[in-house]
Amino acid sequence: MLRVVSWNINSIRLRVDNVRQLVAEWSPDVLCLQETKTPDERFPRDMFEALGYRHMLVHGMKGYNGVAILSRTPFASAGTRAWCNRTDCRHAVAELPGGIELHNIYVPAGGDVPDPEANPKFAHKLQFLDEITTWFREERQNGSAMVAVGDLNIAPLETDVWSHKQLLSVVSHTPVEVERLGRLQQAGAFVDAVRHFVPPQERLYTWWSYRARDWSASNRGRRLDHIWVSPTLVAALSEARVHRDSRGWSKASDHVPVMVAIGS
Repeated sequence: MLRVVSWNINSIRLRVDNVRQLVAEWSPDVLCLQETKTPDERFPRDMFEALGYRHMLVHGMKGYNGVAILSRTPFASAGTRAWCNRTDCRHAVAELPGGIELHNIYVPAGGDVPDPEANPKFAHKLQFLDEITTWFREERQNGSAMVAVGDLNIAPLETDVWSHKQLLSVVSHTPVEVERLGRLQQAGAFVDAVRHFVPPQERLYTWWSYRARDWSASNRGRRLDHIWVSPTLVAALSEARVHRDSRGWSKASDHVPVMVAIGS
C-alpha cells in the first residue's frame, strides 16, 4: 500500500512539531507539502531524515510559496516545472516506485477581487491554470499512472464551501475558477480520489480561515486541497482521509492534511 498525504503546511519551520504529530498518527509513505516558505538551504532535512524520509525533492524560496515531496523510498526521477515566466516554486514532480508520476502543485491564491483586469493576482491564477492545463493535455495524455496533489486554491463543488450562494463571487469558488479547474482535471484525465469515497452531496472542507473566532463552531470551511489520480489507479484506491482535527492543533496551519491510500 502507498499512502500519499498532501498538506499546505503554511511554513514548515514554524510547524515541524505538527509534521511529527501527523507522521506519528498517519505514517504516510510520501508527504507532499505546499507553502513551505523557506529557501532550500534552511529546509529541515535532518528532521525528515530522522522520521524516515530520506528522499527529498525540495523546491522553496524565502517567505513565500514552496513545495516539497518527502518519500521513504527512492525516486526514479525528480524535477520541477515553472509557469507564467516565474520561478516561484509551485510545482514539483517525482516518479515513485511502480512508475507513478507524482505532481505536487500549489496554485496561486488569486487575491481578493475576482477580476483579472483589476487584480493582477487573479490574472496570474488564471494564467497559471491555463498553462498547466495545456501542458497536461499536450504532454501527459498517454494513459500513464499519475497522481496530482496540492493546494489548488479552488473549491469546485457546492458542498466544498460553507455557502455556495455567498461564495459565488468570492475568489476560490467563482464560476470562472471552477471551470478552469475542471479543464485541468479533464486535461490529465484525473479522478477526484477523495470524492471517490466521500459522496459529492456530503459537505467536506480542508481549509478554515484564521479570522474565525471559533473555526470549528462556525465551520465556514472550503475544500481547497485535492488529490487526483489517473483512471488506471482508481481500482487500487483503498482509502481517503481528511485530518480535520489537526486544524485545532497548537500553531495549526489553516489547511489540514489530505490522504489517499493506493493498494491494500
